[in-house]
Amino acid sequence: MSLELLLIIAFGGALFTYLVGKVSYKVRDFLAVVISLSLVTFVACLYGKSLEKTFYSGFFGLDLVLRLNMLSWFFAITITIIGALSIIFSLSYIKGREKTDFYFLMMLLVNAAMLGIVLAGDMVSFYIFWEIMSWSAFLLISYNKGPALAAGMKYIIMSIIGSVCFLVGMLSLYVSFDTLNISQIASVIGSASSGYILFILTAFGIAFGIKNAVLPFHTWLPDAHSEAPSPFSAVLSGILVRMGMYGFLLIFYVILGLKSFLGLGQGLYSFHYILAWIGAINIVIPTFIAMLQNDAKRLLAWHGVGQGGYMILGVALGTKLGVAGGTFHIVNHTSYIALLFLVVGAVEYRTGGIRDLNSLGGLIKKMPVTFVGALVGACGLIGVPLTNGFVSKWLIYKSLILEGYPFLAFAALIGTWGTILSLYKFLHNIFLGQLPEKYRDIQKSPISMQLPMIVLSLVILLFGILPGIPLKVINAIGISFGFESLNVGLWGITSETGVLNTVNIFAAVLIAAALVWLVFRSTAKSVPVAQEDSYAAGAHTPPDKYHYTAEFYNPLHRMIKPFLRDVIDEFYYWIASSVRSCAGILRRIYTGDVGNYVMYIILFLSLLIFVQMKWKVW
Repeated sequence: MSLELLLIIAFGGALFTYLVGKVSYKVRDFLAVVISLSLVTFVACLYGKSLEKTFYSGFFGLDLVLRLNMLSWFFAITITIIGALSIIFSLSYIKGREKTDFYFLMMLLVNAAMLGIVLAGDMVSFYIFWEIMSWSAFLLISYNKGPALAAGMKYIIMSIIGSVCFLVGMLSLYVSFDTLNISQIASVIGSASSGYILFILTAFGIAFGIKNAVLPFHTWLPDAHSEAPSPFSAVLSGILVRMGMYGFLLIFYVILGLKSFLGLGQGLYSFHYILAWIGAINIVIPTFIAMLQNDAKRLLAWHGVGQGGYMILGVALGTKLGVAGGTFHIVNHTSYIALLFLVVGAVEYRTGGIRDLNSLGGLIKKMPVTFVGALVGACGLIGVPLTNGFVSKWLIYKSLILEGYPFLAFAALIGTWGTILSLYKFLHNIFLGQLPEKYRDIQKSPISMQLPMIVLSLVILLFGILPGIPLKVINAIGISFGFESLNVGLWGITSETGVLNTVNIFAAVLIAAALVWLVFRSTAKSVPVAQEDSYAAGAHTPPDKYHYTAEFYNPLHRMIKPFLRDVIDEFYYWIASSVRSCAGILRRIYTGDVGNYVMYIILFLSLLIFVQMKWKVW
């Protein structure tokens, strides 16, 4: 299949689904699923192919190009799979709400735009698809109106700033090299000065950093995630935000090249080392902020910022293990964060929109499949062995240790500790503890919600037990960047300093589980006790008060509350307030009264006459 036809199906299918929805919502739902699954199939069939083709000539004298390589295929297959699963999940989640035709149009459109971004072979096409993605995301974030509109405005203002930076960088490249074809730029940019390369990295770094929610450009993400529909939150945090990481990989290792990127600066002042520290800061701070959140989606949103730090840290190291780990972490994060957002969506759906962690509990009995999805997703996010998150973090840790960066490795490890603390709270407060009386009759989530959660859970475990499947693709990407080939096997990876073999880990886990089972089987049989039959300090625990993790980290919150301020967010609000004040002053000057404008002209002319008479300026 040609790349043009693939994009025609993606964009045309979005519009056609919207029009069909005006006739029959059942046909619309079926068509949305068919189109999204078809895109998965078509992209999968393109595996291993390398294409580059001009699909339109004469766009202001420029050629618009589509191209496919292993990097673009890696992101394309991730986009289509997450998009398809989110569409399937949406069938029940969005049913009965307002503007459902519009919702499916935007969901399919944002997936089509992301597909266009990774297939773009020139900066103009990239920019056009980037803008379609940004504005479609804005409309989906604002879908629920009210506070969602404010969150959407915050997102789109930050996106516009990033787009302006992207445009400045793109125009500078065109003026300097007389081309916007990515392959041609990559072949000539090596002759540019280090100062110019730093300027290009800064311009595109801001654009991609805003989309990737890198500190200090992160402030839009928690609000956007908490207000967007949960199926779109899975897309937004899972892959849309990671379009920023695709941009970083493109500019660092495709356009600029390995040697130029690592050669920018020296020692502690090298660009990639500074970027690695930015990644480390992005791991630590957002992860512990997540621990203090009581809104389930805001908790996951802050982890989205923190996990992006691992990706930046790995990619910025510039080693074959580090880049492989950072790239692998992108697809791993896509699977487990999307799964966790779908879990929250299923809980919302059955509890009437409740996301407050202090108002839930005991849902494991009523929603067992959803609980298993939450448990697997949390283990992946933490990096528990036999999940995909463990493998990518292992690669990053090993690269940091081998390169002699103990403080960066310690920062990454602290991030894992914070993740454990916050996800313990997430799991217990939703699924464990005492089931509130108002949820006694709650039903399990529909099959259309369970299926995407089951698929993502299997992906997390599959890539954790057989990491060689994705690592084979990632190794091919690294070779295209100029790295030496990794020794990748189905069960793991071998390097000169040791072996990661998940079959050994798998066997050890099975043996340990068997021993634990034997121990419990050999002891006295347990006696079931009602959950309400519980006592604290000698007194019977009242109903609905068994949830001992409610406000679990409140003492810590009280201690650090005076320092717990998002100064970056406050700074942005100060800028907005200052601009509004200046606009208010200008509004008083430009009154619309012609008489006032005549007076301004007379005063200005008088000032010019006075200056001329006094100082003879001209």
